[in-house]
Amino acid sequence: MSSTSTIPDALPSSESRSDRFPMSGLLALGMAAFITVLTEALPAGLLTRMSVDLGVSEAMAGQLVTLYALGTLVTAIPLTAATQSWRRRPLLLVAILGFSFVNTLTTVSTNFILTLAARFLAGVFAGLLWSLVAGYAVRMVPEHQKGRAMAVVMAGIPVALSLGIPAGTFLGAALGWRFTFGIMSVLTFVLVGWVLAKVPDFPGQRADQQLSLLKVSTLPGVPSVLFVTLAYVLAHNTLYTYIAPFVANAGLAGQLDRVLLVFGLAALVSIWGVGVWIDRWLRELVLVSTALFALVSVALGLWGGVPAVVYGGVGAWGLAFGGVATLFQTASAKTAGEAADVAQSMLVTAWNIAIAGGGVIGGVLLETLGVTSFPWLLVGLLLLTGGVAWRAKRHGFAPASPR
Repeated sequence: MSSTSTIPDALPSSESRSDRFPMSGLLALGMAAFITVLTEALPAGLLTRMSVDLGVSEAMAGQLVTLYALGTLVTAIPLTAATQSWRRRPLLLVAILGFSFVNTLTTVSTNFILTLAARFLAGVFAGLLWSLVAGYAVRMVPEHQKGRAMAVVMAGIPVALSLGIPAGTFLGAALGWRFTFGIMSVLTFVLVGWVLAKVPDFPGQRADQQLSLLKVSTLPGVPSVLFVTLAYVLAHNTLYTYIAPFVANAGLAGQLDRVLLVFGLAALVSIWGVGVWIDRWLRELVLVSTALFALVSVALGLWGGVPAVVYGGVGAWGLAFGGVATLFQTASAKTAGEAADVAQSMLVTAWNIAIAGGGVIGGVLLETLGVTSFPWLLVGLLLLTGGVAWRAKRHGFAPASPR
């Protein structure tokens, strides 16, 4: 089922579907991804200041991140399914304005419970937005530009992680964490005007064209994409969540910021490369990314106590991971066709399960077998990932069709 064959009135205008690449509109969606990631991750960098200001322990303040993930996890699928018939741009604006509301509430709240509630709502709006942007991007361009469009939108993720989070943490230290959340509220209002000016509107699906969650989950290729996403991201988050004790094992406890900078810069290179090659080599990029991450894991397992290996491995890991959000979401959107938004909500849910699972599994390993066991778990997960991606040759991770 292609994304252009069953709903003629859902197609973009002729200008949007021409070879003229709608860069400005796609950058607006990328800005939405940027704000979403900042909203999710900033409390980690501001944890000490937020805990003091809100009168709770750092461990309790850490639940601000947990509640965000929980909001996304429990609402992404049902909320996306319930809004299939909504016109796309108004729904996108609801998600964006939702971020403005919750970040403003976080800015002014002096009550920890109220702040927790705001974070849960932020996760709800995040789940809705992530389920929208991939399907939105591929509907704005012709078939041969879909991967490039996704790369532009998903570039907001590594930019937020490598530049936005450090900048937000610096501003939080200099001017207060509330100032940082206030800036994000202002950015969302700017984004609303940008979306209205540059992002086209599309109709939702009519009731007789909507597929049930069960039907979407059994479309050829969709289970493969979901499994690959879950296993790969679980491997990533198991190590990334506990990167501090892992690098400390190599005597790099005082260089964690440099290690993460290497990862972030490599991830930016990765997202650029994926943007260039994804439309022709999506399948190959997924397989190469998985193989590279597996080789890094073996190297870290054998020589994880050597600082040079850690730096080199983290750089290669960033190259492997930086573009996977683009790769997996593009594969999901192409595989699901007109059911892309529902499939994306499933992918978002799988991603957040992997985030939570990485924290739990990594914590158990840390307390039992120690950090040296992490790489070998990753190797097992990535072998499964590569095997499923390799077998999904007809649907899910199929070779690109010649233009």
